[in-house]
Amino acid sequence: MAGAARSQSQAKTVRVVGIDPGIANLGLGAVEEAGREARLLASEVVRTPARQPQAERLLTLKRATEAFLDAHRPQALAIEGQFFHRQRDVAFKVGQAVGVVLLAAAERGIPVFEYGPMQVKQALVGNGRAHKDQVTYMVRALLGMTRSPADHHASDALALALTHLSSRRLSAAREA
Repeated sequence: MAGAARSQSQAKTVRVVGIDPGIANLGLGAVEEAGREARLLASEVVRTPARQPQAERLLTLKRATEAFLDAHRPQALAIEGQFFHRQRDVAFKVGQAVGVVLLAAAERGIPVFEYGPMQVKQALVGNGRAHKDQVTYMVRALLGMTRSPADHHASDALALALTHLSSRRLSAAREA
């Protein structure tokens, strides 16, 4: 009986949205996992023009994020942790995009998990210093895609979602 209950819980479908935050380019990716099989639901990149007022750019990002979350109804959101040491102006703008994403998730009660670039590379490639093209290749392979995502922001978003699924499996294995 305990084995049957464990099989049912392992086969539970989990949806995760990954977001690669940015003010100019916001990558969104949704994946679903049943058992240990992950599949692509959708990915897109939201672009905002540099000449557009900052408030309008943020509103565009908020609306797009809300629509994506509402369409895919994830159980978790994985976002890239931001580590800017010397680029304060970039950090500030990316931070605003992160704030918009966090707000949209909080309004929907979606838990947010943050992963750094090295964590993503380690989870998908097995090497925290892997190249971006290796990560893109693994996104394609793990999701059974016939070709790589057209945009690296979409690929990064999908990589974040896959990293969360991997992290979730590791946590479950440790608890077992």
